[in-house]
Amino acid sequence: MKKVLSTLVMASFAMASGVAFAASHAGAPMGGAPMDAKKMEEMKAACKKADPKMDDKMKAECKAMEAKK
Repeated sequence: MKKVLSTLVMASFAMASGVAFAASHAGAPMGGAPMDAKKMEEMKAACKKADPKMDDKMKAECKAMEAKK
């Protein structure tokens, strides 16, 4: 029983480290690469017709985009 428990603990640590490694290498590159003009226009249009129930992250992005003008 002790060997099974230690195997489960070892497997959980291995899984956690694998997930952390994958998460650190996923997604957009860090540093905030500049947007191209087409994507910027699409985002502005989405902000203008967005509903008031949008999440806080989207609201912050829209405010930041408006501040850059």
